[in-house]
Amino acid sequence: MLKNINWKVRIKNPTFWAQIVVAIISPILVGLGAQWQDMTTWAALWDALRNAVGNPVIVVSVIGSVWACITDPTTRGTMDSKLAMSYDAPKADKAK
Repeated sequence: MLKNINWKVRIKNPTFWAQIVVAIISPILVGLGAQWQDMTTWAALWDALRNAVGNPVIVVSVIGSVWACITDPTTRGTMDSKLAMSYDAPKADKAK
């Protein structure tokens, strides 16, 4: 299922990592009713993560958010296109 995704290119793409971080942190903060300002210590962040793992709604929300970051909506199913599978690095747009 997820083997038809060009992971080596995604791992090299900083945008992918930003999407993953937001996909994990946002549902946790919203689900706990927390704010960025509440995460002022590592202990507070750890407590939020621990509380989130114990909340099935937050866990399902995080899974759904991460799933949305991984799948390519321009292809059928969960795989990357054949063209995307041939890339060795994220494709750069050519200047017009």
